[in-house]
Amino acid sequence: MDKIYYPIIESLVFASEEPVSLDLIFTAIKEIDGDDVDISKDEIENVIDEINVKYTSSDFPFNIVKVANGFSFATKPEYGKYVGFLSTERSKRRLSQAAIETLAIIAYKQPITKPELEAIRGVNSDYIITTLLEKNLITIKGRAETIGRPLLYGTTEEFLKYFGLYQISDLPKPREIEEIMKDEDFIEQKQKIMMNLVEEDLEKEEQNDIEQNPAE
Repeated sequence: MDKIYYPIIESLVFASEEPVSLDLIFTAIKEIDGDDVDISKDEIENVIDEINVKYTSSDFPFNIVKVANGFSFATKPEYGKYVGFLSTERSKRRLSQAAIETLAIIAYKQPITKPELEAIRGVNSDYIITTLLEKNLITIKGRAETIGRPLLYGTTEEFLKYFGLYQISDLPKPREIEEIMKDEDFIEQKQKIMMNLVEEDLEKEEQNDIEQNPAE
């Protein structure tokens, strides 16, 4: 394959606001340069691998990753904590502990009904499910073939993007989760998140006090 396609493929991944699929990269090249172009999807994927070799061998802070059934630029893990500090968008979309717990159950058990979910959690999940639906992290997958035909829930591509996964099978296995929970960096980040949540709750309480007891 002509080397000219290396920067073309690189630019397509770079310019896309969403993870760009292999099919879309292939289609874009064919649409612009014609169907007779000698290029295959396997070659495109190989080019991406070679581009990443360039990023690895040099002091680049980013590379191309597979996420949500496509390709996207991402900061290398060793720089993630610094970029995370500046990430205001993620803070706005921060999930509560209950939401994360619910989302984890849905991700690992999908498709799952609300009664099945609540049997695992032991509490009503109406509000959490509504919140996750609004954030487009879960979606309705159909109805179960049981009495009452309850709705079935599963995760979305937005869920994959939120957690940086290429496909649902990339979810960590239970043993991997145990190792992550013991990791010092994870523990440190968890403590920071918990402190931020406490501070946010205090700010909300102060704001409520001000609203309920305005200065005369």
